[in-house]
Amino acid sequence: MENFHFDIHPNFKLNNERVNIKELLFKADNFISSNIDYQKDIGFFINNWFNKSPYLIVKTSGTTGKSKEIKIEKSAMINSAVATGDFFNLGKGSKALCCLPVKYIAGKMMLVRAMVLGWEIDIVEPSSNPLKGIDKVFDFVAMVPLQVENSLDKLDRVKTLLIGGAPLNKQLSAKLIELRCNAYESYSMTETVTHVALKKVGNKSFRVLSNVKISIDNRNCLIINAPQLNPEELITNDVVDLISEFEFIWKGRIDNVVNSGGIKLFPEQIEEKLVNKIQNRFFVAGVPDEIFNEKLVLFIEGEEFKFDISVFDELDKFEKPKEIFFINKFSETETGKIKRKEIINQFK
Repeated sequence: MENFHFDIHPNFKLNNERVNIKELLFKADNFISSNIDYQKDIGFFINNWFNKSPYLIVKTSGTTGKSKEIKIEKSAMINSAVATGDFFNLGKGSKALCCLPVKYIAGKMMLVRAMVLGWEIDIVEPSSNPLKGIDKVFDFVAMVPLQVENSLDKLDRVKTLLIGGAPLNKQLSAKLIELRCNAYESYSMTETVTHVALKKVGNKSFRVLSNVKISIDNRNCLIINAPQLNPEELITNDVVDLISEFEFIWKGRIDNVVNSGGIKLFPEQIEEKLVNKIQNRFFVAGVPDEIFNEKLVLFIEGEEFKFDISVFDELDKFEKPKEIFFINKFSETETGKIKRKEIINQFK
């Protein structure tokens, strides 16, 4: 395999400063010398990007299992950057904000897009309120749902918003539609170098990017063929309704599906119906049961309180939880996602 060579787009700017490779590598050394973790991550990434290796070692988020390291071709990251620029029509001179950890693929890709497409990118410390104290208007910003929730009063400064990392609930989606925010949900994973499909907030179905083909297996789980992003066919655990060879509706993860008395229940769909009714963080899941094989239970974060079961009125008969468990603090991944399996295993 040939050594990797990359030239920065001449319009690329980092924190308002135009830099060439030599200057960027000098900045990387300064970042690495910093006592601030997010700056160290930026420095290490820049150094790794410009070394001769044709691939990077990237950590997965560990949402559905233990976090692991995988190899990603740098050429695939460049292809992904170009596809994103084409989809959103964001070329040289576009102003972007990176408020995601560069430790993970989503943050890395913000920098790659900027270097490949000639964007002017500002990098801030990842936080739950990334636009706080910022008056600048950006053409493109990527956030996780929690960041979006805390930035609703400032989203007039964002021309295109990309949301990923976790499914967007109906409540937040409704707020974004009311604000007329040009916001998109992403279907993404580390193995596909972030997103392979996008949907406008408010729409039902995801549409794949160019050069991505999709199908389903006998479980109705999505199969992704994206040779420019990953040479291998990717068989996911995401149950979908396939609308066409370009579009699908995401239903939930098959490893979360609850088989209760022969009825298949999708926790993600039940949670959508409860999101406006329960203030604390929560999720539903199945635990072993002698009668039903699995019974649906509700986990709520926080101290126990008197629960009004009228919140279940909109649920179908089989969707109503059989039990409620209160847990002081949910286990989380480094990126703030709930470790469902780890919590559920305590009740098996």
